[in-house]
Amino acid sequence: MVAKAKGLGRGFESLIPTDVITEEFDVTSEVDGKVSELRELKLEDIVRDEGQPRKHFDKVALEELAASIQEHGVLQPIVVVKVGKKYQIVAGERRYRASQIAEMETIPAIVRTLDAQNKLELSIIENAQREDLNPIELATAYAKLKEQFNLTDKQIGERVGKSSSSIQNTMRLLKLPDEAKRAMQEHHLMEGPMRPLITLDPEQIHEILPKMIEGGWSARKVEQYIAENKKKSSTRAVKVNEFLKEEAKLGRKFGVEVRIRGRSVTLSAKNDGEFQKLLKVLGE
Repeated sequence: MVAKAKGLGRGFESLIPTDVITEEFDVTSEVDGKVSELRELKLEDIVRDEGQPRKHFDKVALEELAASIQEHGVLQPIVVVKVGKKYQIVAGERRYRASQIAEMETIPAIVRTLDAQNKLELSIIENAQREDLNPIELATAYAKLKEQFNLTDKQIGERVGKSSSSIQNTMRLLKLPDEAKRAMQEHHLMEGPMRPLITLDPEQIHEILPKMIEGGWSARKVEQYIAENKKKSSTRAVKVNEFLKEEAKLGRKFGVEVRIRGRSVTLSAKNDGEFQKLLKVLGE
């Protein structure tokens, strides 16, 4: 049996990135490794689940995914259970259909028995209800239920006793860079203060994290800091724009390049002609 590889690849179905279902944050990875087998299956040996509620698949989106598969292969395995001599799709039908369009012969698949699939789902749900899980481990558990068990946010919420919006908000933490995820684990950072960071770029997150950890910032404090920095950046941009306008105005007046730095104004003539013209203007 082959344990699930770390980082099985990028999911195509969800706007929330679930490619971070890794052993580092997956509290059920050990159990998963015992009941799962990562294999390359022939497409002809795979069958759809006729009970799958989703019947419509966007044709254009499927063709785009098929083109990506032709170039890069299937980055995230589908999940199947053994049914007789065939393998029935549990999650990943879109990848399966796109692979057919791409005329692939095989597809990577996580293979489980139906009994193992049911037991693993229960294990993940039980772990998701533990109070000692950090938010990233919790988000990973939700993402795993969504990607590998074909559950909707509402169904996950019903199983763990939370609203679908709560499930969505927690899973959005997976958009954070690894630095932030590990900080949540190591410094026991809560979901609330981390959520505002989702909209920032990695450089901004790198700058703010030490301050949050040292100061034990609340979500409100983080939001205030981000808002203040946006205001400062906006003010700096306005000042720079004003300097540029003034430089252009003086440049037209004196016929040379003008640079303003603080209280210093530099006039630069490119040639002797410009220099003589500048002396004349200054002497007037």
